[in-house]
This record gives sequence, structure tokens and C-alpha cells, in this order.
Amino acid sequence: MTITKDKVVSMHYTVKNTSGDVIDTSEGRDPLMYMQGHRNIIPGLENALEGKAAGDKVEATIEPAQAYGEVVEELIQEVPRSAFEGVETLEVGMNFQAQSEQGPVNVVITKVEDDKVTVDGNHPLAGQTLEFNVEVVEIRDATEEEIAHGHAHGVGGHQH
Repeated sequence: MTITKDKVVSMHYTVKNTSGDVIDTSEGRDPLMYMQGHRNIIPGLENALEGKAAGDKVEATIEPAQAYGEVVEELIQEVPRSAFEGVETLEVGMNFQAQSEQGPVNVVITKVEDDKVTVDGNHPLAGQTLEFNVEVVEIRDATEEEIAHGHAHGVGGHQH
């Protein structure tokens, strides 16, 4: 069996940035499960895994456009400190949810000055080329329920 649309894939992975720093890994944990063809993982990795079989090892370098996108400068904004009403201490790295015309957006504080705070609404990995090492552990047909929900369910079924 190979990885095609509507297959549930279990895989071990390590992802690094181009400097070689490990960003995330499944090492020491259960394999990651996802359903192929349903945008459960970044497009570039899904494309790299298409047609692979259990036991295959895949190395893939994924450019930003096929990962988390390029950095969108309009998502980096300077806002007044008063926008954080009720928050006494603001520090770089803190996450908040902001309301936008398109709905809620997660932002991270990147700079704090006296009365101004810079926030970034880009995904933390936007603009980065990612290097994946993947081992395909198992492939199975998705259930009707998984296909209807658009994602894989873990052992014992529905877990959300």
C-alpha cells in the first residue's frame, strides 16, 4: 500500500531549520498520524510523501511557499500598550489573540517599548525553509468517519 488520498499515515519525523536546529521531532513519542490529501500537514511534505510505502525514509527540503508561507509584513504591527488592558507585564515572546477583519489572529510580542508594543501575526515558521527526515511507519485506509471529518482519528477512534 502506498500513500495516496484518503490514506492514514503514521510516521516518525524530525524537522530542522537550515541552520540544523531541531524545530520538532517525534523521537521518543508515538508516530504522528495524518490523513493524506486533507491538508493535515504542510503541502510540501504531503507532496514529498505521495506514493511512498511503509518503511520508506524520506528527506525533503520544503521552501516557505510550500510550508508556512512567506513573512507578510502587514501582519507585523506596532500597537499602543493600552491595547493590552489588564495585562501588567508584557514581554517578548508572549502570545495573544487579536481580533481582525478576518476574525481572530494569534500574535506574538516581538518588541516592547514604553508605550508601544510590536506584534507579529505570522506563523512562527513563516519565511523558513524546513528540512524533514521522515520514516513512514504504517499506512491504512481512512474510515468513512475520518474522511467525513477530514482528519485521522487515533487509537480508539474519535478524539476531539
